[in-house]
Amino acid sequence: MIASRAQLVCALAALWVLGLTVALQTPAQSPPPLQDLATYPRTTLTVRSGKVSHNFSVWVADTSPRQTQGLMYVRDLPANRGMLFVNCCTGIWMRNTYIELDILFVGMDGRIAKIAEHAHPFDETTIPAGGPMKAVVELKGGVAGELKLKAGDEVSWQPPTDLVNPP
Repeated sequence: MIASRAQLVCALAALWVLGLTVALQTPAQSPPPLQDLATYPRTTLTVRSGKVSHNFSVWVADTSPRQTQGLMYVRDLPANRGMLFVNCCTGIWMRNTYIELDILFVGMDGRIAKIAEHAHPFDETTIPAGGPMKAVVELKGGVAGELKLKAGDEVSWQPPTDLVNPP
């Protein structure tokens, strides 16, 4: 264990000589506190695929902190649940996301423009939307395939029923 500031400086200098770098985290770099999903507004989202409609109960990521957090740290997501991001995303990543997700990119016309199925947990590669989007929907991985959702299907939702004041 390093006992003094001088020893720390010497240890860091030795690492520098070896060509190694050390990233020191400062309090300014710590992540924002997590928000409980129970505080997010919720709504019902409907995907109409042909003559069949599929309903999902979704959390609404309606503020920048909520959009940044998304479904990070969630360890289980029922097939009838998800998250709706409105007017926010040019792409999605899976940072700190423990579960596989299907990502529906909803075009300005309210139709699915693109589906990214089985997005990999913890992958920080951005999945691009491919153009301006009205919304992005995250569902449990595999649901889009099971329900045979496809580009062109209509997506709609009601205004959130349990609006809460954003933090």
